[in-house]
Amino acid sequence: MMLTMQDCLDYCDLTNDEVELFAEHQHIPDEVAAPLACSLVQTDEGVKLICSCLSDMVSDAMIHGAIEKAEHVLHVYAEFRSAHPLH
Repeated sequence: MMLTMQDCLDYCDLTNDEVELFAEHQHIPDEVAAPLACSLVQTDEGVKLICSCLSDMVSDAMIHGAIEKAEHVLHVYAEFRSAHPLH
């Protein structure tokens, strides 16, 4: 039996937006990003890495004048930090 994307997201408490943005930052398909991000959120170092990716995306969007993109990523970043606080 094969896991679906939703199974993976449910297991690790990630949102579709978080996985999509992580995939975009890493230049990998969502299907590859989901299990990778799922394993990363299991450690503080992994959470920090995902936070860094999202922060980079906000900065890049602002530099390129993509204000709506920056706002979207910032919103996703805030939700991620709330769901995955560092210990």
